[in-house]
Amino acid sequence: MSGESLLLMLLSMVVIWGGLAAAITMLVRRPHHEHMPPGGEDDPPADD
Repeated sequence: MSGESLLLMLLSMVVIWGGLAAAITMLVRRPHHEHMPPGGEDDPPADD
């Protein structure tokens, strides 16, 4: 492989694996909240 192709491969691997590491870090620091305020999309429509 040429030097340019190796550089591009390493750069793309850093972007992909770095994004995965950032996503995992965000999920560990701020997990999905179980308690949500009322009024979500799954609530039945109000009878007016």
